[in-house]
Amino acid sequence: MEPDIRVEDYLDDKLQSAADFEQLDTLLSSVEHQRSQLQSQLDDASKQLEEARQQTGNHKAALDAKIDEFERLQHSIDVRLKIVAASDAPDEAIRRLELPMKQLHKVELAHRYLLLLQDVQALCTAARSHLPQSPKAALEPYTALKQLALRLRTLQGAADEAAAHLVAYVEAVTAKLWDDMKQTMWNELEAVLSKRGWPDVDPESEVDTEWLQCFEKLIDLQAPEVLYSTDLVTLLPIDVMVQIFVKEFRFHFMSDKPTSSPHSIVTHCFPWFLQLVDKWEAFFRANFGPILAAKFSNTEVSDKMVYMDPVCAFITSLLPVMREKIAATMTVAIKEPAFLSSLMGQLMIFDENIRFVYNYDGGDVENGWPGLTTDVLNTHFDTWLQAEKKFALDRFHAIMAAPDARSIDYDFAASGKTKPTYAATRVVDLLKSVTAQYERVRRFSHKLKFLIDIQLTILDEYHEHLRGTLEAYVSITSTVGRAFVGVTKEQLAALEGTGALETLCKVYGSADHIAITLKEWSNEEFFVTLWDQLQTRAKSRTEQPNNLAGGMSYELVKDRTSSSVGTDEDDGLLFDETISAYSMRRKRAQEFLSEALVDSHRKAFRPYTLGKRWSTISDETPSDGYEGVIPPELDEPLRILKRDLEFLSKALGNAANRRVWRDALEKLSNLLWTDVLMSHKFAASGAQQFANDIRAISALVDGYIPGISSSLGTLDEALRLLNLPLQSTGGSSGADGEDGEGTKDDTKSAMMTLQAATDRVFLDNSEAKKILDELNINNLTPANARQILQRRVENAE
Repeated sequence: MEPDIRVEDYLDDKLQSAADFEQLDTLLSSVEHQRSQLQSQLDDASKQLEEARQQTGNHKAALDAKIDEFERLQHSIDVRLKIVAASDAPDEAIRRLELPMKQLHKVELAHRYLLLLQDVQALCTAARSHLPQSPKAALEPYTALKQLALRLRTLQGAADEAAAHLVAYVEAVTAKLWDDMKQTMWNELEAVLSKRGWPDVDPESEVDTEWLQCFEKLIDLQAPEVLYSTDLVTLLPIDVMVQIFVKEFRFHFMSDKPTSSPHSIVTHCFPWFLQLVDKWEAFFRANFGPILAAKFSNTEVSDKMVYMDPVCAFITSLLPVMREKIAATMTVAIKEPAFLSSLMGQLMIFDENIRFVYNYDGGDVENGWPGLTTDVLNTHFDTWLQAEKKFALDRFHAIMAAPDARSIDYDFAASGKTKPTYAATRVVDLLKSVTAQYERVRRFSHKLKFLIDIQLTILDEYHEHLRGTLEAYVSITSTVGRAFVGVTKEQLAALEGTGALETLCKVYGSADHIAITLKEWSNEEFFVTLWDQLQTRAKSRTEQPNNLAGGMSYELVKDRTSSSVGTDEDDGLLFDETISAYSMRRKRAQEFLSEALVDSHRKAFRPYTLGKRWSTISDETPSDGYEGVIPPELDEPLRILKRDLEFLSKALGNAANRRVWRDALEKLSNLLWTDVLMSHKFAASGAQQFANDIRAISALVDGYIPGISSSLGTLDEALRLLNLPLQSTGGSSGADGEDGEGTKDDTKSAMMTLQAATDRVFLDNSEAKKILDELNINNLTPANARQILQRRVENAE
């Protein structure tokens, strides 16, 4: 046996000196004790090992037994499955058990239904037990019942609409409970009101504490409904107090009394309603305003006047019976267009009184109360539109058929302003009345339909009338027109004298009046807002390109209003297309006016242009101050000029009159230049007479239109050159002319002789320009100067 190294280490540790051997017995005793302990532990471990082995063997034996039992059971099951598979007994058993199982399921379901109904009944009982003392406490079981009803409805949808009767029953019980709760509180307040003799109380009095408490309890009961309802809710305490007025309303306006007639709604019903609200306005605000403010301030409805203002709540409770009355009235009105038109106008005024006088918002803070008119128009708009359109067109045709329709209204404006016809002013008034009919309508599509179907239709018809007038004028005055259309004596006679000018002034003045009016309207708030709404819709038309508003397509609206619709242009106006059409008629009429004046002047001046007196040499040389008499040939032209000036000055505005006459006088200047100045030879006296004649014409036209004779400026310069004297009357060539009494140009003309001017003008262009500058002649060219100087008989030799 080999020594144990650990024993050696132990002995070396304990026996290091001779003295340690004296403790040997103690050491041996300790070693023996430790050995005995280790032996005892070893024996215990061996015993536990044996027990574990025995338990393992027992467990294995038991497990093997269970395995054997499972295998036997499995074998038995397999055998039975084979037997079952070969037999129909299980199917028969299942069929026999189906009915009992279904019945059992029904019993369980019925039991659950009963429990649910028991809970429903318990909640109803609990809610009723708190009334009328504590509405807030009654709301707790009612709220639980309401949530249960909502939950059942949600679950029913997920379960393919199962338990329909149960869900309907719970909802009906919930609704009835709510009605009973309201009725209980209603009866309490009604009893209080009966004791006070409501409404026979002083409108300026204060209500007592019991009345206020009942009012407050009803508000407490209804508060959740007000706060969480998406629809407008009438306040219960207000309904209780209003019911007597509703009964009175029905007695007066919905019975067999004369005031119940549909035609009396404007004269009796509307005033009664407004007077009632006025009477109780201060009473409701003073007594019940603080309660509503306390209950609904700092809530989701704090900005809605129908809940914060008791007067608005009062109106809300009254409006249902008014809607009923209006609906009954409309059944009669739609059969009587005149009554319908009047009723709609008064109904919109009634809505505005409610909306603005009492600040009524109808529960819609953003858009405001739509009004009773909106309810009516949602059903009867097309009927109303057609009635208004027929009235407007009938009125338009009556305006055009009036005896004075085509006469100029000289009293329309002061002197210097363009005068339209009576028809034009009346058409504008008609259009204004149509605007007044629909400007209070709130729906955009309705307003646009009125604009296009009525107002623009009238404007188009009147435009066609003006265009037809101009076309008739052209056909009468033109050679081609007379040849193809034919002209009567009466038509020709109508254009004699100032007839042609009057016909054209009627068109010009009427077109001008309509165009200016439409431009002014385009800047008014109503039409600016309508234009902005139209632009907003047009720019987002991709969603419904064929229905911009009221079934009207984008292209239709664009063609009737403005080509800027739907674009980013900033200068568009609602009446662009119509203004453009009338402006074209106005421009064309102005052109015809100028042409008519030119034709009149050409005829009037024809004898004057054919005169042969210009070359007659007088025995006397005309002096600077020579003023010849007006020749007989000029009397008629001057009379015609005066007649036309007087007429156009009254019919046209200053600017238009000046434009027309500037063009006409320029044409007259060309006529006299060609047919007189360039067609005749002039002696000194003839040249002076011609100059005097032109001065007479200038004085005449300047008397009516100051400064307009400048249109004859070229002819005037030509006559100054033509009237150069044969001999200088201002001294030698070095004279300054300071002592002369004439103008600077006259002085230079007096100093310049005809021969000197002729020599220099024909020398070369440079010299010709110098002499023209010296004479302050700016409109003539050297070629013109040579032609003019050659017209003098002295230069013809």
